[in-house]
Amino acid sequence: MTVVTRPQAPTATLRITHVALWIFLIVNLAIVELMVATGGRAAYNPLHAIGRFLGMHLAFAMALQLLLIARLPFLDRRIGMDKLTGWHRWTGFAIFWLALLHPMFVILGYARFGNASFGTTAVSLTGQIPVVIGLIAVGLIVVVAVLSVRAARRRLSYEAWHTIHLLTYAVIVLGLIHQVYEGSSFTTNAFTRAYWWGLWAFAIGALLTGRLLVPVVRNARHQLRVCAVVPESDDVVSVHVTGRRLDRLDARAGQFFLWRFPGHNRWWQVNPFSLSAAPDGRSLRLTAKGIGTTSAGLRHLPVGTRVFAEGPYGAFTADRRTREATLLIAGGIGVTPIRALLEDEHLTGDIVVLYRARTAASAVLLSEMQNLAAARGARLHLLTDLDSPPTGAFGPENLRSLVPDITERDVYVCGPPGMTDAVLRSLRALKVPARQRHAELFRLAS
Repeated sequence: MTVVTRPQAPTATLRITHVALWIFLIVNLAIVELMVATGGRAAYNPLHAIGRFLGMHLAFAMALQLLLIARLPFLDRRIGMDKLTGWHRWTGFAIFWLALLHPMFVILGYARFGNASFGTTAVSLTGQIPVVIGLIAVGLIVVVAVLSVRAARRRLSYEAWHTIHLLTYAVIVLGLIHQVYEGSSFTTNAFTRAYWWGLWAFAIGALLTGRLLVPVVRNARHQLRVCAVVPESDDVVSVHVTGRRLDRLDARAGQFFLWRFPGHNRWWQVNPFSLSAAPDGRSLRLTAKGIGTTSAGLRHLPVGTRVFAEGPYGAFTADRRTREATLLIAGGIGVTPIRALLEDEHLTGDIVVLYRARTAASAVLLSEMQNLAAARGARLHLLTDLDSPPTGAFGPENLRSLVPDITERDVYVCGPPGMTDAVLRSLRALKVPARQRHAELFRLAS
C-alpha cells in the first residue's frame, strides 16, 4: 500500500520573500526621493529639476536591473526565473523611457536657462565628455530595447539576441562614469555618498557573484564533460554529461542550465537547455532540437568535450506543488522538463500527462514517456493534429473533458509560446488557482 502525503505548499515562503522584496524596494525608493529633494545644487528651473529627478530614478532602476540579472540562487529558487525575467523586462522598459526623457528634460532646462533653442543647446552640451558618455549609454539602451521587442526578437537567433544583450554591461560602465562626473544629488554628504555607492557595490557584487564566482567555483568542483551523444531523431539530440560529485550540485527535475561547450561555440554564446532526465547524482542529460547554431551542432560534439554550465536555475519543480494530484502538459521540445518531472520520485500522487505533437512519429522521447507513465501508473494522452486542431487542443472544454478534476491538480506546462499561452488562458477560464499553475516559458534575463 502506497501512502500519499499532501505536499507542503510553499505559500508562506513565497509570501515572506515577496514582503522582503517590497520592503527593500520601498525603503530604497524613499531614500532616493529624500536625496532628490534635499541633495545637490539647486535646479535652474522646473524642467532641469524634472531631468535630474528622472536621472536619479534611471540610475536606481539600472541598479535594480543588475540585481534582476544576477541570477542569485536565493531569488531563483523562491521566485523562479520566468517571473524574474518578467520583472527584468518591465524594468527594462522603465529604463528605456527614463533614458530618453532624462536627457531631453535636462537639455530643455539648459535651453530655457540660456535662452537658446533645444538643438543649439544639445550641440553645445555634446562638447562635454560626461554628456557624450551618457548619450552613448542612451543609444545602447535604445538598441537593446528595440531588439527586445517581440517582433524583432522573433527574427533573431538566440545566439544573436544574447550577444546583443551583452551591450547591457557597456551601458552599466558608461552609466557609472556619467554618474561620477554629473551626479550631485548623492554627493551632498557622507551618508548619501555611502548609501549610493553602497547600493551600486551591492548590485555589482551580486552580479559578479551570481554570474561569475558561483559558476566558476561549481565548474571547477564538478569538472563536467560530455560522456555520450545520442541522436533522438533527425533534428533532436540528447547530450549526456558526467562529472565529479554531481550529487552536490543540488539539481532538480524541471530545472535548466545555461550550457557552454568550449570549442563548439564562442565563449559568450550560451544556451538554456532543460534537464530531460531527473538528476541521479552521477550524470546530467539535456535534449535539444536543432534550431539555432549551437543546438543544431550538438550532435557533432566529441565525447570528452569540456562543458561549462551555469545553474541549476528555475522553480519549475515538484517543490512548488500545492495539491496531491498533478497534470503535466508538454508540447514539442518542451517535453524535456516534463519528462524529467515524470521521472522525479518527489512527484507523488495521481499524475496525468498531456503531450502535444504534430504526429506520433515527431513526438520527442515518446517511448521514454510511455515507459515512465506505465511504471508510475500515470495516464498519458498523446494529442496530435489528427486528434484535434492545434488551436483547440487545449481549450477549456477539451481540458475539462480530458481531466475532469483539473481544478484539484497542480498543472505544469511547457511548450511553444503560443501553446503555453493558450493553456494558461484556459486554466484561468477554468478557475484553476494561480498557485497551482506552473509554466516554464524559456525566458531568461540576460
